[in-house]
Amino acid sequence: MMLRLVGLGVVAIALLASDANAEIYMYRSGDGTIHFSNAPSKRGFKRMPHRRSFGARYIVDRPHHTAFDHIITETAKREKVDPALVKAVIRAESGFVPTARSPKGALGLMQLMPATAKMHKVWSAYDPGQNIEGGVKHLRLLLDRYKGNVRLALAAYNAGGGAVAKYGGVPPYPETIEYIQRVFRFRDHYRPQF
Repeated sequence: MMLRLVGLGVVAIALLASDANAEIYMYRSGDGTIHFSNAPSKRGFKRMPHRRSFGARYIVDRPHHTAFDHIITETAKREKVDPALVKAVIRAESGFVPTARSPKGALGLMQLMPATAKMHKVWSAYDPGQNIEGGVKHLRLLLDRYKGNVRLALAAYNAGGGAVAKYGGVPPYPETIEYIQRVFRFRDHYRPQF
């Protein structure tokens, strides 16, 4: 069985594995599309790293250091945002896939909606530097709007400022609640690096 993924579908890796010991293989084609398989049908597939269990779910272990760390560090410093938070948002949003595209139309590493990208003058949302720049500027804007409250800023990043205003805080959406918890967990994981 082969699953063709672009962007946030990386979570679907778990669906390919019928048990914790199943092997998953990955192949990146010339156009940047990432293919996953538990039974690769052609050369070029590489075995994925081991997974860690979190309840009934599995996630792929992520390295401490990525090719985007220098961009994250420089941009976060310039915008006065915690670089570990920025890296955690990238991991939660795209899993470090620069060509990620969500079903709702969010693009790139920080999953910028087209209107958000335009607001922050991101003309090429798949360019890692521009995407991170726009995403960090948006995080800064949200942190300022919510007076440094990271939970509310993340809720607005995920569900939109309208949802935060409507509920007077973190909206009771399971996806948003889980997103905030995931970002905090990832941020704590990356803090020693920065």
